[in-house]
Amino acid sequence: MRIAAIYDIHGNLPALEAVLQDIRQAKVDHVVVGGDVMPGPMPRETLTCLLGLNIPVQFIQGNGDRVVLAQIAGTESSEVSEQFREVVRWNAQQLHPEDEELLGSWSQTLRVEVSGLGEVLFCHATPRNDTEIFTRLTPEDRLLPVFEGLKVPVVVCGHTHMQFDRMIGRI
Repeated sequence: MRIAAIYDIHGNLPALEAVLQDIRQAKVDHVVVGGDVMPGPMPRETLTCLLGLNIPVQFIQGNGDRVVLAQIAGTESSEVSEQFREVVRWNAQQLHPEDEELLGSWSQTLRVEVSGLGEVLFCHATPRNDTEIFTRLTPEDRLLPVFEGLKVPVVVCGHTHMQFDRMIGRI
């Protein structure tokens, strides 16, 4: 099974369409959307595009999706900077009730069985937190407590908008 993991789309429909073209050419069987479908300039159109794919798609919730949901519920998140709050408010106004229900149903993590790899864990930032940041330069002793108890060989994380791979202990 070929899986595409796409993260941090942030309502950027033109960029998503370009990525989806590559996914189609690669003959991917399954897509995991790793959170932060929004906020961004085209939140509803982006969500509609993802839901309209002709292959299985699974979603996890990112911190951006979570703060938009909080805005819909009438609670502004204190983690959103003042300059970004208007973007979150506008995104919340673009969504329909069924979109809110869908976003609210997304879990924080997702496990997918992948032939040749075993069970792969997908999360937005880290398995324990949707805003925790690490990079390829983060010391391993700081990351071991985050990942060492997991019983999976591979963890796929996003949130940083940087692509890299990293071995942490046995993961």
